[in-house]
Amino acid sequence: MILLPFLLAVAFQTRPAPADTTTDVLRAKDQALLNAFAPGDRAVWERALAADAVYVDENGAIMSRAEFLKQLQPLPPGASGHLKIASYSAHIDGDLALVVHTDDEEETYHGQLLKAQYLTTETWRREAGEWKLYLVHAYAVPKDPPAITLPDRQVEEYAGRYSAAPDLIYVIRWDGKQLTGGREGGSTRPLQVEVRDVLFVPGQPRIRKIFQRDATGKITGFVDRRESWDLVWRRVGP
Repeated sequence: MILLPFLLAVAFQTRPAPADTTTDVLRAKDQALLNAFAPGDRAVWERALAADAVYVDENGAIMSRAEFLKQLQPLPPGASGHLKIASYSAHIDGDLALVVHTDDEEETYHGQLLKAQYLTTETWRREAGEWKLYLVHAYAVPKDPPAITLPDRQVEEYAGRYSAAPDLIYVIRWDGKQLTGGREGGSTRPLQVEVRDVLFVPGQPRIRKIFQRDATGKITGFVDRRESWDLVWRRVGP
């Protein structure tokens, strides 16, 4: 009878932790890592990162463990901020965990408030009972810019037919209240103004429609700019 409680205790101690408990542990570790960014606390990251860890930042820079730790610095004077996990999920299979989380950032920069959101994917591995971080990929989530209102006569200038190829026509329409655009014969989407001669489609923050004018100020076309690449459209009609 004395041996049975002992065996049960051993079995309980060696039983793998439930997935939800492991998720809570990893989430706490990740929040601590996020908290370490503003003060540049390398010690927190040093404890978490595996010896051959790789960090890919939001600008696409690929860094080894040593490179990442070297560039981790406190925010400069005049800047303060914090990162907070907004959503978190983990797929755990034995000693391997694949994590995806979104993080909201608020930064005060010389009295002005800046915000950003990041999507982070991670690979964790449990070694000798301790979770180590092997891969981090942080991605800055693009957001729609704020829209402005232009006088109707300026907005109406954008309406017309534009061609990128003989079989590729884009039509912009103005009904007196809303600009819309779409491929000829297809569906249309609302268009909003970021600044004069720069339009965007809500929900497509990676792309801008940048209008071009001739020496007289007449619109001759626009480019669909996605990051540094342009798809050129020439105006072919009203």
